[in-house]
Amino acid sequence: MTLLRFAHLASILLGAQVLAADPANQLSAEEKANGWKLLFDGETPHGWHSFKRTSFPATGWVIEDGWLHCLGKDGGDVLSDREYEQFDLRWEWKLEPAGNSGLKYFVLESRNSALGHEYQMLDDRLNPDGKAAEGKRVTASFYDVLKPSVAPPTRPLGEVNQSRILVNANHVEHWLNGTKVLEYECGSDAVKAAVAASKFKTVTGFGNRVSGRLLLQDHHSNVWFRNIKIRDLSGAR
Repeated sequence: MTLLRFAHLASILLGAQVLAADPANQLSAEEKANGWKLLFDGETPHGWHSFKRTSFPATGWVIEDGWLHCLGKDGGDVLSDREYEQFDLRWEWKLEPAGNSGLKYFVLESRNSALGHEYQMLDDRLNPDGKAAEGKRVTASFYDVLKPSVAPPTRPLGEVNQSRILVNANHVEHWLNGTKVLEYECGSDAVKAAVAASKFKTVTGFGNRVSGRLLLQDHHSNVWFRNIKIRDLSGAR
């Protein structure tokens, strides 16, 4: 095969892969059969609300081109309408330069503030948190509690990252772009010690697994979310 013909064939195959890519904010038939649910349909904020309210914020968040876009202008955090305890959660995101955001889980609206275990999303190079707390605030960390065990394979700014949180019994895993970067056991001695050394040391029960809401954080940065999907592993429907 000549080099020209090989290049032509490669371009055809690449084009086929692009055309075959799954559209954003949709589930395949296989995913539906396996119990996956979409948490964002790409067109409406259905399924999300402000902390201790029943409605979605009127300002500060917009939906555009299939993304749920936080403008970083005091729209406030948004929480899932449903609570989850054990789950497989996956989503895609991107940040502005020096941006800071996160996805929290185990969030209880019975508390005075929207606290939870946070999967940090950060511009690790330009945001000061990337150099703070001995690595416990970089992307994919358990924010301020546990740092990743391997260097997070964060993609360059402007590119889309793929994240995953798995909670199976008390075992929790944080994944980034196909790599498991952190794992821990809720309520373990190691987590209790890490919480005691963190900013959450006075929060009763912090570090335990609970049934709580998911939260998309408004941390005064532009951040975009899409393809947010979950598989409930707790048996609750």
